[in-house]
Amino acid sequence: MNFLLDTTAFSDLMREHPKMDAHLGMISPNDRVFICPVIRGEIQYGIGRLPDGKRRKDLETKALKLVAVLSCEAIPEKAGDYYARMKLSRQRKGLTLDENDLWIAATAMALDAVLITRDTDFGLLEELKVEDWTT
Repeated sequence: MNFLLDTTAFSDLMREHPKMDAHLGMISPNDRVFICPVIRGEIQYGIGRLPDGKRRKDLETKALKLVAVLSCEAIPEKAGDYYARMKLSRQRKGLTLDENDLWIAATAMALDAVLITRDTDFGLLEELKVEDWTT
């Protein structure tokens, strides 16, 4: 099975959330856990906004260690189709979703991955498989 970590899940890993660690410990060797460039960018942006200092340096170090062990899958061409369909569907219903979140969801769908997140907005996308590993 494929599991795409969103930014909240990646942050939970950085914080060493015990339930995230427990879920990762139960992953089969045949399963894949990864991020995509959108998540990598959001993490780097969030850390980059922090003032220089020990906290920022510690977070940069943790993020680099995690990025070194998690693969970062490219956004497949097919994700564009999912993105357009989801955005149009939500727009027709008068709903919005952050652009990055749409791309993350579209990437998960294109890669046939379960999206790991604490963000409840993703649960509103009917086609998307979502799990929260912190509960």
